[in-house]
Amino acid sequence: MREKELISNKYIVGVTGGIGCGKTTVTDLFAAKGIEIVDADVVARDVVVKGSAGLNALVEAFGDGILTEQHTLNRAALREIVFNDPQAKKKVNNILHPLIRANMLNQLKNTKSHYSILSAALLLENSLEKLVNRTLVIDITTKQQLERTLNRDGGNADTIKNIMAAQVSREKRLALANDVIDNTGGVDFLGPQVDKLHQSYRAFASKTAAKL
Repeated sequence: MREKELISNKYIVGVTGGIGCGKTTVTDLFAAKGIEIVDADVVARDVVVKGSAGLNALVEAFGDGILTEQHTLNRAALREIVFNDPQAKKKVNNILHPLIRANMLNQLKNTKSHYSILSAALLLENSLEKLVNRTLVIDITTKQQLERTLNRDGGNADTIKNIMAAQVSREKRLALANDVIDNTGGVDFLGPQVDKLHQSYRAFASKTAAKL
């Protein structure tokens, strides 16, 4: 069965945006309205928990050196391996991406809310927009991305710039969006935008359900 057919009776909004854009803040506002959220970042962590098939496959591919003393994934060690090795990165992606995708599809299939949200930083990069009915982009300036991520996570500016460079450009993201939330003004301006979109998505979902 094709992926889209598994969730054909669901109305799904894909939420994405560049690093530091505020995806979690926005999806928390939707969740407060009873909307179920499937978060790709959470799923990616779940598929490599201790004892999981994902972690076992990584160990088989790269050895015990990627494990901590507690036999959990040592993310820093794995990053070190794949950082300058495109083949190693490809191997990691080949192991994890199918597991992540299957897990997300299963969660989406089992959602019960009027519509549901798939939140993914790499929604467009990984062609996940094919699974959703609408794409919602959370937008801030590139300068704000850098500033907010530094304030939130620390680290250094070059690392954040490299992450930004690996994502689609702000211009392309906006061009592919069905809807946009402007987060340049901060949290206080998000509520009214979410309220308006929530009403629209409920209406879209009802129309879609009526056709089934």
